[in-house]
Amino acid sequence: MPATTASAPRTLNALVPSGSYAPHRRETVSDVAGRPFADLARMPRLAVARTVEEMRRADAPSADGTREVIAAAGRLFATATLDGEGPEDYCHAVARTAGLPLTTPRAALRLFATGAAAIADGAAGQRPTAVAARHPGAGEAPATAPGAVWTRRGDVLAVLAPGNHPGPHLEWLTALALGYRVAVRPSRRDPFTPARLVHALRAAGLDPAHCALVPGGHEVGDALVAAADRSVVFGGDDVVRRYGADTSVFVQGPGRSKILLSEGADWRGHLDVIEESLTSGGGLGCVNATALLVEGDPRPVAEALAARLARLPVRRPEAPDAVLPVTPLARAHALRDHLARRATGTEALLGADGLVADLGDGSAALRPALHLVTDPRDPVLGAEMPFPCVWVAPWNRRDGLGPLRHSLALMTLTDDAALVAAAVNDPTIRNVFLGTRPTSTYVPGLPHDGHLAEFLMTATTVVP
Repeated sequence: MPATTASAPRTLNALVPSGSYAPHRRETVSDVAGRPFADLARMPRLAVARTVEEMRRADAPSADGTREVIAAAGRLFATATLDGEGPEDYCHAVARTAGLPLTTPRAALRLFATGAAAIADGAAGQRPTAVAARHPGAGEAPATAPGAVWTRRGDVLAVLAPGNHPGPHLEWLTALALGYRVAVRPSRRDPFTPARLVHALRAAGLDPAHCALVPGGHEVGDALVAAADRSVVFGGDDVVRRYGADTSVFVQGPGRSKILLSEGADWRGHLDVIEESLTSGGGLGCVNATALLVEGDPRPVAEALAARLARLPVRRPEAPDAVLPVTPLARAHALRDHLARRATGTEALLGADGLVADLGDGSAALRPALHLVTDPRDPVLGAEMPFPCVWVAPWNRRDGLGPLRHSLALMTLTDDAALVAAAVNDPTIRNVFLGTRPTSTYVPGLPHDGHLAEFLMTATTVVP
């Protein structure tokens, strides 16, 4: 394979209420081969606090006007040249730095084109029906009868953004539609998605004081969470440990998504949707399935699935037919060793030995892994990897919902209506997909891990 042509690193500055801010402290964002790709600002802690205070002093966004701006920004994100970056430039940047298959940021363009409007329109629908719509500070006439109104729990939302997929950035648009000002600390793995979205919002007419891009490391993230009223943070178990006890922080942690095949299910006719659940977006998302539970003998399903996964092509991430994630070669070897340790005691149909596909330029594609596990309660079923990796285990009715719990997404292939109803009613299972829908299904406007408004808003009683 020919090496990707190097070019001068792109400059990404902070975006604050006064405009673009270029602090002296910078960091290099490298591509998957270890070459410098972007020069990213690193905000000082004091500048973070000052930025949030400026946002807090700004008037709250108006509900109707902001919805129109968000919809327009989604279209601009998908089609416009923003800060000198066209849509294909954006897709290439995300592929090369995040290691995502090119199809993923291209799909994000389509998702933002229509999804932003759906998010903005859906924000009002998250309000309880017994609570009157009211936008704080919008100048409504005084209340004439007792009632409850929908009000914010604060003024500024901090977002510590993920870098494993562009899609989660749609979610914080809900906060703008509800009257919050939003400050985003981008992932250094993919600073391009939030930067493009903030530029799109400003180009669509959003007041710069209503949305900011605040790059930096952990110290900037901590300062942003401390300064904001509410925060949404994304990450793994380490993020849960760091922020989980703070009630002002909504932690979007590991997904541990699963698939259940009950006895008699036509799994052969659903291998496509099962494979998509594992591999969509490179297999990096919290909604990608990491456990497959099979009523009866799981081996036939595991072997058929392993044969399909083994045929996935090895490509650089910017290739049009890329489907696998790509990472620096040294990290790929570390992940291989980590997988080997976690898989002790399991049977590898696709294991650590075949994980690393050296691309010859300092990067490696990560092939899928599939292991058979004997006990559905084995903790290894909750082990998420940054590549398609699935643990396949037997399940029976006596096991009940126990092995299925604590799942961001659960796909069920079953005709047992009572089992499906129990899964829907389990508070630790957040999305249930019935057979023909992969765990990676996303419908803008429907809750992902509950409605974000549940965390951002409250009902206030008003008695005249």
